[in-house]
Amino acid sequence: MSTAASVRRKADAAPAVPAIRTTTAIRTTTEELRQALPLVTVRDLRVAYDEDTVLDGVDLDLFPGEMVALLGASGSGKSTLMRSLTGFAPIAGGSVRVAGHDVTNLARGELRTLRSEVGQVFQQFNLIPRLSVLTNVLAGGLHGAGAINLAGGFSSADRRRALELLDRVGIAHKAKAQARSLSGGQQQRVAIARALMQRPRVILADEPVASLDPKLADSVLGLLRQIATEDGIPVLVSLHVLPLALAHSDRIVGLRHGEMIVSAPTADLDPEKLAPLYATEEDGDDDH
Repeated sequence: MSTAASVRRKADAAPAVPAIRTTTAIRTTTEELRQALPLVTVRDLRVAYDEDTVLDGVDLDLFPGEMVALLGASGSGKSTLMRSLTGFAPIAGGSVRVAGHDVTNLARGELRTLRSEVGQVFQQFNLIPRLSVLTNVLAGGLHGAGAINLAGGFSSADRRRALELLDRVGIAHKAKAQARSLSGGQQQRVAIARALMQRPRVILADEPVASLDPKLADSVLGLLRQIATEDGIPVLVSLHVLPLALAHSDRIVGLRHGEMIVSAPTADLDPEKLAPLYATEEDGDDDH
């Protein structure tokens, strides 16, 4: 039986889930999916750089099909938490499991496998400007593509899939254009298609709309939410703007000085309840 079928059967057999106070049907679906096992489980996580403890006692679960907003002031540890999920942060205590991998005990080769299963979307897009949009998307599937020829060829199946993903994110007509010719919003859509090319089991989006105007930010976050719901992929998205988090997430978790002080369904939160996350915010560029 497929994983999706198993999740549906569990959802059908389980007791009815109370309705969630929301104006959309997506969050109710997410609550049903949470009857499945989480794809990410973090328990009592502690991360330290030398003598500097950046995260302390953090717990987190990410379930199939939900979009979770990660909030906190600069320096609260948001980016460190994301890096912990792919083995890029020095874990000093606790446990981290992602898509069946015990991140705290992986060899180098196993870490590469884990990272190939985690799609990442960044603020700066990280595209190769002089290459075509299509080639940038194809690069997302290199881990599982096998050998490619010296001319840099990709299989016809990979090309079809890349074009399908570009169509899904709304920019298939730009497939042959150089990435540097696209607007910021278009480049971020290419980055999302590239992440999907990996066939990820989890998506991490670290400030993906920080450099976009409000209309484009809404559009990109709406796309990530749609992917989470339709594909059953948990999306953890780090944000600074409260209205965007409240509008586009199923659940919000918040860090303050490396500790998680908020973890609740978005429908139960408002700006006043989230204010403690920023009560002692200081100017700074380093979010570890």
